[in-house]
Amino acid sequence: MLCRLFPDIPKGHPALGAIFMNMSANMLGLDNAATPMGLKAMKELQELNPKKDTASNPMIMFLVINTSGLIIIPISIMVYRAQMGAAQPTDVFIPILLSSFVSTLVGVIAVSIAQRINLINKPILILIGSISLFFTGLIYLFLHIPREEMGVYSTLIANVLLFGVIIVFILTGIRKRINVYDSFVEGAKEGFTTAVRIIPYLVAFLVGIAVFRTSGAMDYLVGGIGYLVGLCGLDTGFVGALPTALMKSLSGSGANGLMIDTMKEMGPDSFVGRTSCVVRGASDTTFYILAVYFGSVGISKTRNAVTCGLIADFSGIIAAILVSYLFFF
Repeated sequence: MLCRLFPDIPKGHPALGAIFMNMSANMLGLDNAATPMGLKAMKELQELNPKKDTASNPMIMFLVINTSGLIIIPISIMVYRAQMGAAQPTDVFIPILLSSFVSTLVGVIAVSIAQRINLINKPILILIGSISLFFTGLIYLFLHIPREEMGVYSTLIANVLLFGVIIVFILTGIRKRINVYDSFVEGAKEGFTTAVRIIPYLVAFLVGIAVFRTSGAMDYLVGGIGYLVGLCGLDTGFVGALPTALMKSLSGSGANGLMIDTMKEMGPDSFVGRTSCVVRGASDTTFYILAVYFGSVGISKTRNAVTCGLIADFSGIIAAILVSYLFFF
């Protein structure tokens, strides 16, 4: 499947392994574990890149898949809801699953159209069909169990998946005769070096976010959207979740802060509180990922990466709002 999505990467190249690990960590909601793998993948892709200052096709596809943020277990969001005293912290599980799937699918299609990648082939269709069946099964399960038992099932599924990943790592290391602990230590050393290298890009990006927030630009933008929606005669109940949706494209920690503020002010079980959680999990931090990942390998010409990433973001936000109305309004 990865070979079809990344036709410019030679089969068996280390970049494919790093991309797979990054996607797996993201799907399990392990943001901190995904970043080192993503930086490793960008380093490998840069070695294949003929123009070192320009984003290659595989880089753009990889970045957009990252920014679309397909997630199966939104652990951090459920933890925040539990800390805020939500009656059922896991009730956003299915809405996040659906909206993030839409975001990822639209993002991949947008990049495929731009790069003329044929998605009508057996591996891709099997993958999409399998994911659709998996999501359908989860949705069927969670719609046919009592709400009070939803948390138990969500926790069980999350724990089994996470524990299974750890066991697979250990068993694979044994089968390949690899010292897993030594490999972990070496990876941790490399991750620290990478983190130091990206600090200048990270600081510059965070300063830009702070200026955007403190200048009042976000408040004017959200107020304008609410005004236009009201003129169209539509319900404006979702507008309170828009700051989280907009900040999400810029900063994950900033979006988490706004999501928590919304739940504090409106209540974690309010429509706005739940919607802010769903839009937070619908996709990932587009500009943050682009700045850090491209900055780590010296890419200055991003081509259509921003456009495709924002298309995935926008589709995820729309899907999150619609799904929230379906489940919670």
